[in-house]
Amino acid sequence: MSDARQAIVAAQTAGATNATSPEYAAAQAAIARAEAHLQAQEYVRARYAAVQAKRHAAAALADAQHPETPAAVPH
Repeated sequence: MSDARQAIVAAQTAGATNATSPEYAAAQAAIARAEAHLQAQEYVRARYAAVQAKRHAAAALADAQHPETPAAVPH
């Protein structure tokens, strides 16, 4: 869970927000699920959700660091 939280913070620091990045929003939702599973002592589900959160946060970070450049508009 710590890795997932750190990845989310890194994405946020790079400029990702829920409004601008679906991956960041998915990471936030997944970490919330992980925390809920942890509270319910559902450790396998908590770990799975944390792994998902980390994956989504990594994608959000990549998107924030390397936004797609708009395609050239033909004249």
